[in-house]
Amino acid sequence: MSAHKNVYIALSAAQAEMGPVVKGAVNPHFRSKYADLSDVMQVALPALNKHGIAAWHSTVIADGTTIMRTTLSHGESDTHINCDVPLIVAKNDMQGMKSATTYAKRIGIESLTGIAPEDDDGNAAAKAPPKQERAPAPMTEFELQTINDLIERTKTDEAKFCAYWKVKALDLLSGAQAQSAIAMLKKKLEAANGTEN
Repeated sequence: MSAHKNVYIALSAAQAEMGPVVKGAVNPHFRSKYADLSDVMQVALPALNKHGIAAWHSTVIADGTTIMRTTLSHGESDTHINCDVPLIVAKNDMQGMKSATTYAKRIGIESLTGIAPEDDDGNAAAKAPPKQERAPAPMTEFELQTINDLIERTKTDEAKFCAYWKVKALDLLSGAQAQSAIAMLKKKLEAANGTEN
């Protein structure tokens, strides 16, 4: 064990020796592996202890909330680091309490040491091919005829109309654009008919 000035310097040296966390536990509900508290401690404790750091957990009540406090203490310098994690107990029985405390201990150790198991979901997302964007559905022949009829009846300039919809020709409108264009032209026709009366 080498001498370190405080817990922060000792932790830095310990972190340099911590390897990856191996996911040794299996979640039967999701059929996936995860790193449990034991897996995390197998990576953290040897390096922490080598550099004079002890790790322990204690329950504390702060502001009416029960928390799991994880502490890293450097004996030689008598310096400490804490991480408080609220205990969220899903079931009000010993099994629920055990589950909450174990999970909080794992979060505390991971937070204080900076170690973390590999994120399978994140890696899968990063390696997944980009999703192909679906082309918008084309308009129907009926929609095209309706638009042509409404353009004629409202005396709308077809070139300006196409420029507004950012298409080179009417038949290039998507189905969604066609529906919006028909609604717009019908309003224009209704307005024109209202002023004629």
